[in-house]
Amino acid sequence: MRAVLDPNVLVSAVISPAGPPAQILQAWTDEQFELIASPQLLNELDEVLKRRKFRRWISTQTASRYVEALAEATTVIDDPAPLARTSSDSNDDYLLALARAAATDYLVSGDTHLTSLASSEPPILPPREFLDLLHASSRT
Repeated sequence: MRAVLDPNVLVSAVISPAGPPAQILQAWTDEQFELIASPQLLNELDEVLKRRKFRRWISTQTASRYVEALAEATTVIDDPAPLARTSSDSNDDYLLALARAAATDYLVSGDTHLTSLASSEPPILPPREFLDLLHASSRT
């Protein structure tokens, strides 16, 4: 199984180390799925984690190491060509383009601009649903 994790999921894993996003990262570490990223996704993650409001959870140095570790361990593909506007927040459309270009099974996001899309290929799941799917597939 292949998946793209929205940067908001990767940030949530830092903020809440026991929550579903952190558990998803642990499942990836346990090789339950292949994590796909792109330079744009990694750059967004780096920029977000370096914002002052995140100092409570992560230092800028640790944030840089986190992003570097993800860049080394994930499957990084080139940024795909942009899609025609798909979601109500055009800044999120690159995630759908990435998920489609990489032929992933899922895009995982906590962003309602994405999770509220009526239909999408690949399907967009919130973190809890993706984690439940991983648990179900590991039992079979």
